[in-house]
Amino acid sequence: MSKARIFTATALLLLILHLLISVSRSILLQPICPLIDSHSLSYPKQLFKSYPCPLWSSSFSLCLLHFRSPRRSTAALRSYSSSTVIRTENNPLLKDFYFPPFDSIKAAHVRPGIRSLIKQLERELEELERTVEPTWQKLVEPLERIVDRLVVVLGVISHLKSVKDDPELRSAIEEVQPETVAFHLKLGQSKAIYNAFKAIKESPDWDTLSDAKKRIVESQIKDAVLTGIALEDDKREQFNKIEQELAKLSKKFGENVLDATKRFEKLITDKKDVEGLPATALGLTAKTAMSKGHENATAENGPWMITLDAPSFMAVMQHAKNRTLREEVYRAFVNRASTGDLDNTAIIDQILKLRLEKAKLLGYNNYAEVSMATKMATVEKADELLEKLRSASWNPAVQDMEDLKYFSKNQGVPKADNLSHWDIGFWSERLRESKYEINEEDLRPYFSFPKVMDGLFSLANKLFGINIEPADGLAPVWNDDVRFYRVNDSSGSPIAFFYFDPYSRPSEKRGGAWMDEVVGRSRVLSQDGSSPRLPVAHMVCNQMPPVGDKPSLMTFREVETVFHEFGHALQHMLTKQDEGLVAGIRNVEWDAVELPSQFMENWCYHR
Repeated sequence: MSKARIFTATALLLLILHLLISVSRSILLQPICPLIDSHSLSYPKQLFKSYPCPLWSSSFSLCLLHFRSPRRSTAALRSYSSSTVIRTENNPLLKDFYFPPFDSIKAAHVRPGIRSLIKQLERELEELERTVEPTWQKLVEPLERIVDRLVVVLGVISHLKSVKDDPELRSAIEEVQPETVAFHLKLGQSKAIYNAFKAIKESPDWDTLSDAKKRIVESQIKDAVLTGIALEDDKREQFNKIEQELAKLSKKFGENVLDATKRFEKLITDKKDVEGLPATALGLTAKTAMSKGHENATAENGPWMITLDAPSFMAVMQHAKNRTLREEVYRAFVNRASTGDLDNTAIIDQILKLRLEKAKLLGYNNYAEVSMATKMATVEKADELLEKLRSASWNPAVQDMEDLKYFSKNQGVPKADNLSHWDIGFWSERLRESKYEINEEDLRPYFSFPKVMDGLFSLANKLFGINIEPADGLAPVWNDDVRFYRVNDSSGSPIAFFYFDPYSRPSEKRGGAWMDEVVGRSRVLSQDGSSPRLPVAHMVCNQMPPVGDKPSLMTFREVETVFHEFGHALQHMLTKQDEGLVAGIRNVEWDAVELPSQFMENWCYHR
């Protein structure tokens, strides 16, 4: 079995074990969120790749935002957006925008936009290095402005690639990626900036700085070391080549997985083959068939198109009585990007090789130590926790498996003592129905999308005293399904905004769920010199879309996912920290950033 298959199969088996431990949760719908790791904040690193973490996580990008009056009307806000200075008339990426012009950015804008921006920022960096002093005004503030401008543009492009992928955009990003990585390295390896931060740390005024400012200084020093600042010229050149190649490989890896997921399509015309699929799944697969040219497809009579997108895949794994169909879909899923022109095996090998080389150059024994250098825990503590989880869960998981074998044997399942992977999800659902009289599909009508959002916003009001109201039309969006919201404090003044892209679009949108930053809170980027810039976020999920005139009916697992991502968004949007480099989710360790998201999930279970 190839490494790519092993990686995918291992992840799948871990998720199946998770199902056996707690039969109230669905397998294979563990969303992954991009997270730019903490030492990539100030020096945007590999911004075109996603950073998966052990469940979910979050990341950030920046944009300009400020209100002179917190009570501006929608019309006034539109006016504010359109009155900003335009640097380059025809390229939306180079405009001083308020909300990103998601609806007007095309692949053709990427190459000239990024190259023009980098040239401008290189001049600003040279000026900073020439005039830098170890003070906040002469070091941190100009640095934040440089980083902000770069991260907002790259963040917009990266986001569009995640939610609206196409070959032209991929090609444009691939062409400019070496230049963006090179600028990141130039910024991160600036001796002038590094020495200025060290001077602040060693100054007699150090103890007078706020905790936020101390965190910025200490993280900048650590980040510079992890970016190769201390390496000799030849080793630094080797390090930079590794970073360029890792960025290229990581981008290709993700594209191969997405393309392999999109490539599988199975058209079913015989109603017997979809027996057991719930009405929601039949409606979805018929809708997919219609989108592929089968205009007369219906939920009742088909044809039905099965894909590897989560809502379709999960329905087959959990409910399809046709065991041959389950096996075919399962094998297609675990073999994604492991054969042919999309084979990731060699890419995995090369990534592992380069990561080890990078770790050795930086003086670490392995890449795990490099990764943990920016986290609260250590490699040893992580291993210790994993062993605690393994030892605590092993016997109950074995017992769950025995219960499943016993149940399936009583149902007359052949080879019940040796269930295959494509049997476990299906028979786990039947066991849950038998044991607890709970069918996840029967719960969907209670969790219509509008009702879930109303409940979530009501909870946020009770917990945090905020009011969330629709603001559709205020900001450009990338798809008609995207909703836009304004977050107000108890007095009605806006404190943040966020986008929400809830539905699966397998033809252009990558899988999983994530939260990202569009705009961060910042004192430095204030427009009037007194009020901080307000934050903007976006949330992305991949739940089942509406079918016909009915709203999206969500599984409980999808409800949890929305609550989880909203927890990340709240940490970003409700921050009161005005130092932009540590506001909201920025510069929060990966093993700490999940606290707000897990906290919000708890409300799904405990009133």
